[in-house]
Amino acid sequence: MAAKKTTWWQKLGNGAQIASALIAACGFAAVLFQINEIRNNSRAASARQTYLGYMDMAFKNPGYSVPDYAKIKSAGKDELVRYENFVSYFLYACEEAMLTLEGKGEWRESYAYDLKYHLPYLCEKVKAEPNYLSTYNEKTQELVKSSMQRFRVAAPECKLMRS
Repeated sequence: MAAKKTTWWQKLGNGAQIASALIAACGFAAVLFQINEIRNNSRAASARQTYLGYMDMAFKNPGYSVPDYAKIKSAGKDELVRYENFVSYFLYACEEAMLTLEGKGEWRESYAYDLKYHLPYLCEKVKAEPNYLSTYNEKTQELVKSSMQRFRVAAPECKLMRS
């Protein structure tokens, strides 16, 4: 039996199939890249929205932004709970921004600047509930702990030693 001779269109047909497979793989990779970019943009928008929510709360409650913690404690339980919720939202906003916008150090610096005013409260909270900070991610925990060291806020006094 004689071997069949391959015609020119059969050779091109195999090449076309390979080229189609490569183009499809590139298209699939482009779709995956686009989905990842959309997800990242969505997370960044969410972090910015959370920060705007925090800024709105700070605008409406300037006494919590730069608090007189002793005065808040003496004002009663309701005032203290409102302040605790304010600080919790602040830490959540910190966490969102630091996780989502990792390469942007200005977010960390901005939060570190605002955090110093809340260190006496956080010191007392951690003293009373040692596991409190574990409810936040490692970056937020590290930011709080490093700020406490930087401003020399420690139990039992829990006072801001320098600004």
